Amino acid sequence: MNMPGAGNGDSVAREDIAAAVTAGRLEYADGATQVFERNGATTYTEDGRVTRGEWYVDDRGRFCSFWPPSYRACYLLHWLVADDVIVGLTFVDPSGRSRFEGRYR
Repeated sequence: MNMPGAGNGDSVAREDIAAAVTAGRLEYADGATQVFERNGATTYTEDGRVTRGEWYVDDRGRFCSFWPPSYRACYLLHWLVADDVIVGLTFVDPSGRSRFEGRYR
C-alpha cells in the first residue's frame, strides 16, 4: 500500500481506514489470516477454521468488527511501516490493554 508520508505507528485517518483494511490479506503473528471486503464483510481463517463477520468505521472514526451472534470490538488503527513502505496495520484496543499486528500478504 502506498500512503505518502505515513510513518510507523502513525494513526490511520478515518478517511483512509477502508483503503487500509481492504488493501490486501492480513496475516497475524499466530498464522491466522483475514480478508476485508469493501462491502463490509470480513473472513478470518485460523487453523483451517473460517469465521465470517462484518467491519465498519464507527461514529468516532474507529475501526470496528462484528462477529455473530454478538461479539463486537473497536480498535484504533496505526500504520506498520518498514523501510518507508507500509507493510501492515497495528490494531490497538482503545483501553490500551491489547494490540496486535497484521501484515499484508
